[in-house]
Amino acid sequence: MEFAFVQSGLLGWYLDSEVVSAEEVAALLKRRGLLDGMPVFLDDETMMPLPALSEWGRYLSTGLLDETTLRDYGPMAARLDGYLAGLGSDVLSATEADLVAYRNWRRLWQRKPVAARTWGKEASILDDLYGFLVARGSLPAQLVRLAARGRNALAPGVRSNMDIRHLAFEQYRYFRDVGLGGQLPDEQVNRGYRGWAPLRNRAGSDLALGTGARWREWATVLLPEMGLWPGMQGGSSEFEVQACAKYGKARTLYVPEDAAASADLFCVLEPPDIVRAAAGTLERKARDLFVVAGVDVAGGVVRGTLDGVDREFRMSAMLAKLRRITVYEGEFGLEALTLFVCRGGLMPGADAWKGYRHRAWEWMTALADSTTPHLPAGRWRWHDLRHTHALRLLTYLENLMDGEEPDPKARSRRHHTYLTGHIRHNPPAPAHRRAPHQREPLQRSPDQPRHNEPRLRRPRRLGRPHRHSRQDHPRRVPARRHHRRPEEAAGRQDPGMHPPGEQAQGRCHRDRCPPPRQRSPPPAARQGRLNHRHPDPAPPGSSAPLLRFDASCHWVP
Repeated sequence: MEFAFVQSGLLGWYLDSEVVSAEEVAALLKRRGLLDGMPVFLDDETMMPLPALSEWGRYLSTGLLDETTLRDYGPMAARLDGYLAGLGSDVLSATEADLVAYRNWRRLWQRKPVAARTWGKEASILDDLYGFLVARGSLPAQLVRLAARGRNALAPGVRSNMDIRHLAFEQYRYFRDVGLGGQLPDEQVNRGYRGWAPLRNRAGSDLALGTGARWREWATVLLPEMGLWPGMQGGSSEFEVQACAKYGKARTLYVPEDAAASADLFCVLEPPDIVRAAAGTLERKARDLFVVAGVDVAGGVVRGTLDGVDREFRMSAMLAKLRRITVYEGEFGLEALTLFVCRGGLMPGADAWKGYRHRAWEWMTALADSTTPHLPAGRWRWHDLRHTHALRLLTYLENLMDGEEPDPKARSRRHHTYLTGHIRHNPPAPAHRRAPHQREPLQRSPDQPRHNEPRLRRPRRLGRPHRHSRQDHPRRVPARRHHRRPEEAAGRQDPGMHPPGEQAQGRCHRDRCPPPRQRSPPPAARQGRLNHRHPDPAPPGSSAPLLRFDASCHWVP
């Protein structure tokens, strides 16, 4: 079996036929809704599409998956078919034993066995493949039996923990200045540094930490979004990301002034040499680029020519693939509209940024000495800067709350409620084990109350009806008391609901029992006040409630 991807941009370069033109094929792909990156599985001899697997590839394409996702899913099915071909089988005629053998080969026997997390992703894709074949009618049933609770038996049985790390201030300075910036640990210039464009790498790290954005969000930012465009004031900026955000969910990013200044310094010093050297190459590729003719900064719109057609895009809706080929006419010719540029004159890709980070780690470990801050066993990742941003932001907000709270006990009690409070009181524990979604027990400080100790609850919103809780009220008795035994119901009946004779005997007839009483809310609750709450239990010998509200709707002890 041969494996390929759909890539409509290459039709004009490689399709040379008198029967059909490249424009007609590209129009047909758009008409059928076949996206770039859709996997295509071909027969070795006839080079015709295999019906079952190619239908699955089209099923993935119609699911509007990202191109990079499609390029990850296709090779997994092709790898399985290649292994089954060595066993004299294929995807449709495979058995459960064949799939188990393939799992063992991937996890144990191949030259470089994959980790459990990698195999878990591949197992879910193969399960989706065979589920599609069963729904299509190509197979009568799933090949692999279901495990407990409907779990995929091929997937790893143990769920892996999330690897969440954050950097201290000294660690970040060492990562940015020594690893990415080409300096020595004593802040002197490293004459032996063999890196390239250190200001770009430093600006990328500052932007990642200052915005708290994911890699695809800050690495694909455009110059007008950063405020680095003629007629704009510069400094801190805000812009919306949508197409490059996770799940395509729109949100607003704020770029602080220090991160914007670092990006401005890079734009002044390093890009001119890069753009001047790549101007000729971009001129020859102009037909494949999106050449911008005008930018509407206020409306967030760019206008230009793409594939010989005048187009208009909102900057927030531009995909990373389109941003990479977006250029404008500058001082030296065509220049990239993106903030970051590499040797080719266009935006660096994921592999390029990964190489910058790996080379930075090599310099960090080579220059480490006694003054170097602690370095973990694994390399720092760009996403670790996002975790650092979130942690520092929570710490800053808690410091603001501390300034408004005069009671030390109240501050201590609140710190045990938030994640950063646990981090402060339990610094040795890793951050991912304190995350709420892990649902692992947190270490309790000596002054932290236990779960069964009473705590102060937050006041409710105005007009919200009261919800009874077990701490405040005893267990309710059933509305139909005639279901109890006579000896239990003898002393609990309401004189207003039962005749005196039947009450004494402990008997009740269903036809003579009135319907259960409907408890109406107190008048104060209907007026939207807060004093309709049932008071908390008072201590023995006292009739005053333990807690009450003041005029600002806060608890007052």
